[in-house]
Amino acid sequence: PGHVQLLPPQNVTLLSKDFAMILTWAPGEGSPPDVTYTVRYESQDRLDKWRKVPHCRNIPSSFCNLTCALSNLYVKVRARVKAVWGRSQSPWVKSQFKDYYSDVELAPPVLTLKVRDNSIHVSASFPLPTCVENLTWKYDLNLWEAGSEDKKKYEGHFRKDTVTINTTALRGNYCFSARALYESIHLKYSEFSQPVCVLLNHKG
Repeated sequence: PGHVQLLPPQNVTLLSKDFAMILTWAPGEGSPPDVTYTVRYESQDRLDKWRKVPHCRNIPSSFCNLTCALSNLYVKVRARVKAVWGRSQSPWVKSQFKDYYSDVELAPPVLTLKVRDNSIHVSASFPLPTCVENLTWKYDLNLWEAGSEDKKKYEGHFRKDTVTINTTALRGNYCFSARALYESIHLKYSEFSQPVCVLLNHKG
């Protein structure tokens, strides 16, 4: 008793989203509500060695963030997942191969503005997993007067850099937007962030 034919997870996909490498799947048909999942991964430089992912063992959710479990961000990896229920286990289902370095999808940075008397200081924070903090993330910043198409560009700033802009000559409502960028095999960009607008040198 206790052995049920447990159908394997479906739509197993390794995707790169918002700086993270995530395995997602859907429950197999007719899965019991309290089924759990276990994930492992292998890298192309050590095929057939499936490594455990300690934080994705017997989990109830249908995704696993693999980013910081990967031993090498520059080697293609794939993952596999199985369903577990009581003493029953489904077969493993594998994803396709991907590597963080060339497949990473970037999320727009979040801008923080500090307005001083004659200047504005703009910094960008990135929603990065801790293990990829030291890669060379950069950002491009655009500045324009609200309603104008004419954008001033500040390009290629390192993630921790603050951009200081002299505002003495700026009057009115000005907007800022930024995108993350990353140089792998070719340049990759995120979408631009939602504009953040401030009134500068506003009298009254």
